[in-house]
Amino acid sequence: MDKELIPKNHFHFIGVGGIGMSAIAMGLLKKGYSVSGSDLVKNDETHKLEKLGAIIFNTQIGQNIEFITSKFNNKLINLVISTAIKPENEELMYCKKKNLPIKHRSEILAVLMKSYTSLAVAGSHGKTSTSTFLSTLLELCTHNSSSIIGGIIPFYNSNCHLENTEYLVAEVDESDGTINKYKSDIGIINNIDFDHCDHFSNLEEVISSFKDFAKNSKKLLINFDCKITRNNFYSESKWSNTTPNNVSYALIPNAINKSHTIGKYYENGCFISSINIPIPGLHNLSNITAAIAASRMIGVDFLEIKKNIKYLKLPKKRFELRGQIDERNLYDDYAHHPNEIKETIKLGRLFIEQKNSNEFQKNRLIAIFQPHRYSRVKQFAKEFAEELSKADVVYVTSIYAAGEENVDKITSEIITDLISKRNKNVWYINNYHEITKNFNKLTQKGDLILNMGAGDCHNFWSILNEKNLNSSLIHE
Repeated sequence: MDKELIPKNHFHFIGVGGIGMSAIAMGLLKKGYSVSGSDLVKNDETHKLEKLGAIIFNTQIGQNIEFITSKFNNKLINLVISTAIKPENEELMYCKKKNLPIKHRSEILAVLMKSYTSLAVAGSHGKTSTSTFLSTLLELCTHNSSSIIGGIIPFYNSNCHLENTEYLVAEVDESDGTINKYKSDIGIINNIDFDHCDHFSNLEEVISSFKDFAKNSKKLLINFDCKITRNNFYSESKWSNTTPNNVSYALIPNAINKSHTIGKYYENGCFISSINIPIPGLHNLSNITAAIAASRMIGVDFLEIKKNIKYLKLPKKRFELRGQIDERNLYDDYAHHPNEIKETIKLGRLFIEQKNSNEFQKNRLIAIFQPHRYSRVKQFAKEFAEELSKADVVYVTSIYAAGEENVDKITSEIITDLISKRNKNVWYINNYHEITKNFNKLTQKGDLILNMGAGDCHNFWSILNEKNLNSSLIHE
């Protein structure tokens, strides 16, 4: 074990309920370390951590650290934070005052990765889905793989499966620039797009961050279909002559419907095979292609991969059918960038069109969108409007701040005003309780409802059911 993770260490996570933070905390618990954490709201992840022995606080005050210091007085207390934790956080200020070690979450994940042959999944879009597909394939094909990712893997029903295995699939985040902390055996770059404008000023800075990641990867896997990755990480002569361990992947789709997708799979320009996946959507085909290519890079037989493709499932909050209420189907999706919304609405439209082909009634596609971060709305308002306007009806809620200050007085009406120029069926509705109260007026039987965002919008299904509507639960 790395000297940074010695048995005498105790780790306390601020914001431990976050999907990425909880995965790392769980990983440490499974490695035998003592863990505590705080979060203002308890959720499924904090409950799982408590069952594994973690101490969880629902406040963030200095007394929490006092208690931990007293309880684990024979250990060195390490505070673990993410970039989202503000300097004025009481626990953080207490630890600074007491000169306790403070580590960023990326440092802990980077150390955990050192014990394995690590496959690090990076990219602007699809990281969690690709990590989920790769985790599932490696588990089924090698029975020798662990995972720490930022989403719930259906095969494990967890965001962390950490055992004494040879391989580790790790989802790594570029949003705050800490992606340069990770050293991987195989670095996977799904795609590159301009996002996280609270940290990056332009696309060039984003590309530079991924180049740092690439330098720290012993082998590199890139998506040849993405123009930005192709232009910045692929030179045909250099790629084939000086970096023989690197691989590019690409695909040509043949057929897409709401139950499966068929495409031709290529490696370094060479056709390998046709693949049939049990998941709809061109973007999902791309993510699964990345998982296949990564599996091949560690020597997994292609026939073994094809045999297990049928078991792949999307992670939660990725076009996830939450259930049906009064003949209205509600889907949750994590889409919070215009290009993600584009693919999600395209997939929703595919479901609508195939359903309408068998029925006389024309069903509608309803988009409910909770914008995430003021900086993102300011940067991409026009792009959000362009993609959201492709739904039949659009409801936009107030912005989920994610800790940002609203310096420029940005509101969701910026988006709705722009949408109204393209699609008159758009309304701003302050919150999900208002949508719930008027649910039967805002929707109609047969609607496919896409609930999109990266904030607390995924509580909508629970809010609806709490109102005792006539519900027929399909799954949660």
